[in-house]
Amino acid sequence: MSELRRWVDSYLAELARIDSSVHTVRNYRTDLEQFVAYFSRGGLNPPEPKDFDQLILREWLADLYTQGLAKPTIRRKLAAVRSLFDHCLRQGVITLNRAKLLTTPRMPSKLPDVPTEEQTNHLIDDIAKGALERPCPSRDLAIFELLYGCGLRISELVGLSVGDFDMSEAWVRVLGKRKKERQIPVPGKAMAALRACLEARQPSEGETAIFLNHRGRRLTDRGARGILKMYAVALSPDSGLHPHSLRHAYATHLLSAGADLRAIQELLGHASLSTTQKYTHLSLTDLMNVYDKAHPRA
Repeated sequence: MSELRRWVDSYLAELARIDSSVHTVRNYRTDLEQFVAYFSRGGLNPPEPKDFDQLILREWLADLYTQGLAKPTIRRKLAAVRSLFDHCLRQGVITLNRAKLLTTPRMPSKLPDVPTEEQTNHLIDDIAKGALERPCPSRDLAIFELLYGCGLRISELVGLSVGDFDMSEAWVRVLGKRKKERQIPVPGKAMAALRACLEARQPSEGETAIFLNHRGRRLTDRGARGILKMYAVALSPDSGLHPHSLRHAYATHLLSAGADLRAIQELLGHASLSTTQKYTHLSLTDLMNVYDKAHPRA
């Protein structure tokens, strides 16, 4: 095994130890395996981490562009490699992370697609009415109510355990990115759905997760995404609806109703206010659409 491969395995093991999301680990594993494969072409032994210079890394980055990969994909692959070399730096294998000297491809400014309040409520109401015959309808409804009612990331949702909820005060403790903990109020309909979910819950021995699969074990990130996709295709006019759509809707609808931007930042668990400010643009876009339709001089 090459030294580069060994350090990739070491870094992936570290991600598993710190309980990084399944989605992140899966993507980083694929990206780093491709990184090793690029430098192993023709049976060559790839350079050791200490032998990577900026020229070699630029060659690899140029190849990604040559493949015609989308900018978000290139950014993610570059982030994976930078994180790998950060790991090597912490272990004393290298003295400088040269991957951080590479230029990150700029992303075009694109606002996320956000379902309207009417669309969101109509979808969740249909789920509550049992529009689809499902083996765990109370679980499915609670998933949608908490994603929209609390603005959770899908990884945060499937990571919830019974002890994370204060049922009397209607609060939930959430572990977000970089293990940052925050508390979020749970609205009435989401609490009602949660109680119904808990009553129907049939966990396997020792399982504390709120959301379970058919074996009574914790529902995975992929499993929850599959449930949401199925309902989106069957019941929503937007079959492209995804978990983050409901998180975007949560923030946008709060802002439209007059909520403070910094309060929304805390609720979403954003490290930077600039990340939350994109919802200001969404709200202004909605306002301009109303103006264009309603004002006689528009």
